[in-house]
Formats: sequence, structure tokens, C-alpha cells
Amino acid sequence: MSAFRQALGKHRNVERGRKWIFVASDQLSDQLGPLSREKAGKLGIVLVETPAKAARRPYHRQKLALVLANLRHFALEQAARGVAVRHVVSSGGYLAALQPLVPVLGPLRMMRPAERELRSELQPLIDSGGLVVIPHEGWLTTETDFNESQHGGKPPFRMDAFYRQVRRGTGLLMENGKPIGGRFSFDPENRESWRGEPKAPESPRFPRDVIKDEVCDLIEQHYAHHPGTLDRDELPATLADAESLWARGRALLPWFGPYEDAMAQSSTSLFHSRVSGLLNLCRLLPERLVREAAAADAPLASREGFIRQILGWREFVRHVHDQTDGFRRLLSGAVPELDSPGDGGYARWAGKPWPRGAGSPGDGGALPNALQANTPLPAAYWGKPSGLHCLDTVVQGVWREAYSHHITRLMVLSNIAMLLGCSPRELADWFWVAYLDAYDWVVEPNVLAMGSFAPGDVMTTKPYVAGAAYVNRMSDYCGDCAFDPRSNCPLTPMYWDFLARNEPRLAGNQRLKLPLATLRKRTSLQKAQAASVRKVALAKLGKGERLEPADFASPLVPTPTAPPQSSPPAKGPPSRSRPRR
Repeated sequence: MSAFRQALGKHRNVERGRKWIFVASDQLSDQLGPLSREKAGKLGIVLVETPAKAARRPYHRQKLALVLANLRHFALEQAARGVAVRHVVSSGGYLAALQPLVPVLGPLRMMRPAERELRSELQPLIDSGGLVVIPHEGWLTTETDFNESQHGGKPPFRMDAFYRQVRRGTGLLMENGKPIGGRFSFDPENRESWRGEPKAPESPRFPRDVIKDEVCDLIEQHYAHHPGTLDRDELPATLADAESLWARGRALLPWFGPYEDAMAQSSTSLFHSRVSGLLNLCRLLPERLVREAAAADAPLASREGFIRQILGWREFVRHVHDQTDGFRRLLSGAVPELDSPGDGGYARWAGKPWPRGAGSPGDGGALPNALQANTPLPAAYWGKPSGLHCLDTVVQGVWREAYSHHITRLMVLSNIAMLLGCSPRELADWFWVAYLDAYDWVVEPNVLAMGSFAPGDVMTTKPYVAGAAYVNRMSDYCGDCAFDPRSNCPLTPMYWDFLARNEPRLAGNQRLKLPLATLRKRTSLQKAQAASVRKVALAKLGKGERLEPADFASPLVPTPTAPPQSSPPAKGPPSRSRPRR
């Protein structure tokens, strides 16, 4: 018998006469829902592990370990409180796991899962009355909050209006009905580049225990074909681990604000708290984080920036995902969707299809594509060297840690994919599998909408693209790159080619008025050269080859004015699948 089963078996909690709850993996807290207010001795919970979920996509091994280790520790915590625990392993998925329990335990209650994919899978059991849905109490805002700030819930949706409304409603960083400091957002103060001081903190480490080790052994034995590095020492799973991670995050708050957008080779997170993985499992609760951040001993711009990521962006993208049904429903009408889950380009990189197998339900997600971008995602996103040091550094960090902070997600990974014209759906699927905090409700708004502009201006005002100057200004990547950001980096001509290719679609966008005016001053030769740079880059990266300066031997024709550099919007977590902090 496994160590987990033995530990669970020590709590002989009688099952008869209890009210039963199915607890999804995004609800692993007894500070929410019935577990927070009903007597433990009167409750039972059902927790499900299903290989079918893991088989659906080539998820990063660290992500699989994070979910399983936290679920098992949560099970033991609840059993110790006197809650009866049914831990079910089902090869057939969640529906197959829960249906046979209803005749035995009676109808189950369930807080509404954040994941649309899980809600869809369980809908037949909900329709039959075997599963009763109650509100998910882990959110900080309601649908009414969203609709009142967004023209009655109609697009285009804008985060700043939503954020102002919920700041007023919660009273966070407010005084006499006005924002402390005179502004709701201090985002302009949060864009400093980092040049080595103050010293970046080490990545958080956590004690091992028998439950974590057993989960990691399981991953290495049964999920070794999944990509990514599994690091046992970077696996937070206990309540003590959660407390330790948040204590670290609070200590970093003074530097989080100014260096929120900075990127560095030596650190995937710099001064971000890295709480998003546990936040999306509800091992840390957003209400607590924003309250304690507001009271922290840190500059106002840092406290506000952190709160905006959670109270603003994280809540906003959840509502947008719900309102659009995962971008399946837009003003232009219904959006097509894939029949089965995508692999994010795994098959081309691995040279074989992902072995999803039977018992892995789930559609492939919506296919909005306002910019008609259909290029396959290069194998560089799976670790093949691209020759672009910024991209290669970030990708290596992701497959090592299942993490990077939100600006690397937006302005390196998504930016380069958009400049190349990569498929938004495939990019979103890649984020979904690669990041430990990525789920449909967060990764799709952040990648399809913010990172790819695939649904148009439904929630962002423009595509967030930039050339080499932005990456050089906000990072130290360029110093070790074979390309020079001032002369021969292909990102800058690809920026101009992006605008040229999409000018008819973007002509009415007021936020692109200046760069499009500059574009019109460029000569036919300059435009042709920029298109040629992208063509060469696509050809080599598509074959898994490394870009070299000699590939673009012709000197770049000067631009009439320096290319404008896109600044990220008022920030929130991407999946990023933000969130990432």
C-alpha cells in the first residue's frame, strides 16, 4: 500500500450520515464553501485523480506533480479534521469517477470549477441532478461587478473600468472614496530595467516529505514521457509550504513594483512572488493576499501593482472567459473550435503524435484568429535552439521550472510568435501544457486575446508587439546574443513586417496610429526586406534550425524613424498563463 493510502487509512472517519462534496483541484481549501462553515464530522469529500486528465495534453511534469501533491496533502489535512475522504483514481475521467458514487453517497455538491473543460465534462451529471453546483467562493468579484463596469456585460471589455469599480467596492487602497495616492494605477512607475542590484533572490525551495516523494516517483514511473524537468525541491504542497512562499512574496514586495517588467538571464522571476500556482489551486486565497499586500510595508506603487494583478487582471480574465464561453461566442458570431485538445506543437518537435488515448474527453478550444495567423509554432518553443538568445533563455527556463514571469510570457514568447504569424490556438495550447499555473480560464484570455490579438479588441486595445529595442531595454538577454539589437536583430524588421501584413486589419486602431503612420513612410525596398527577414526566419525555425547573422547578410535599410516600442498594458497575471508573480 502506498504511503499516502496508509496515511489516509489512519483516519477512520465513518462515512454514514454525511453530506458529500466533490472538490475540484482548484478548490483545495477548507476556508471556502461548506468546508469552511459546516461541521467536519458531518461532511465527506470526494477527490479524483485521473490519468485521463494527464493524458489529454503533454503537460509539464512539474505541473502534474504540483496538482497531485497538493491534492493528496489536502486529503490528509481534511481527514485529520474529521472529514470523511473518498480518494478515487479513475482511468475514465472525472465523469466516470463520480457517476457510480451518486447511488451510494447521494447527490454531491460541487463549487463551480474554474475550468470550463471540467464543467463541460461533468455537465451530464449536473443535468441528471447527481451533482449540484454551488458558487465558487474563491473569487473576489461577481458577474454583477463585471457587467456593471462593462456596458452591461457587452464587449469590448476593458480591465481599467473593471478595476476602478472593484477597488471602490472592496475599499482596498481607498480613502474617503478616492484612491490612495490620487491614482488607481501606478503602472508607469513599475517599468524599470534591472541591472543586477538589488540582488535577485534564489528560487524558492521547500522540504521534501514522503507524500511529495511518492508523487514524484509516480510521475517519473508513469509520466516520464511528459516534457519538462521535475524538481522535487521546488514543489510546494503543504500548508507550511504555502505560508513560506507567501512570506517570501511579501518580503519581495518593495522591489516587485519597480522591476515588475524587468527580465534577466539569471532569474526567471526576479522579484515576483511566484504564488500563482498555489493561488490557482486555492492553497493560497486571493482575498488574503490582496488584504495583506495592501497592509504591507512596501511602496504604494508595489502594493498597488500586486493588487492590480489579482483583484484586477486575474478576476477580469475569469469574467471575460465566462462571458465569451472561452471565446467561442463573440460579437461577430459563433467561433469554430477544434474537435480534440491540441498538443502545442509537441508532435512536430517529438516526431510522433502525443499518445492521448481513449478516456480523454475535451474539445480543442475556440479558434478566433482576427489576424489570420496560421504558422505552426516552431520547435524552438520546445527547446530547439533558435539563435535568438531572449527566446532560447526563456524557453529553457520554462521547461526547467514550468514558470517565467508575465513580461517574458507576453513580450518574448507571445511577441515573437505574433511577429512570426504563429497560430494563436497552438500558442495557447503550448502555454497550457508548459506552465504550472495555466488553465483554460486564464491561459486563453492571456494568450489568445492579449498575446495574439486573436479575437480582435474584445479585451485588449491593440496587439502587444515590439522590436528588439524593447527587449534590449528591459532585459540583459541581448548582450549574449549573436544578433545586435541596434543593427541586425530580426525582431525589428519582423515588427515592421507584422504591421505591413496586418495594416488593413489594424488601420482603424487609434493606439497604432503613430506606428502605422511611420510604416507608410517606409519604402517598398524596406518593406520587402522586412518581409524577407520573416520569410528566412520562418524557413529555418520551421526546420528546427538555428538563426545566424549570416542568414540576414544584407544590411538593414534604415527606418524613417526609430520603431515605436509597445509597452504592456496595465498589468495583470498572464498565464501569463499569467498569473505569475
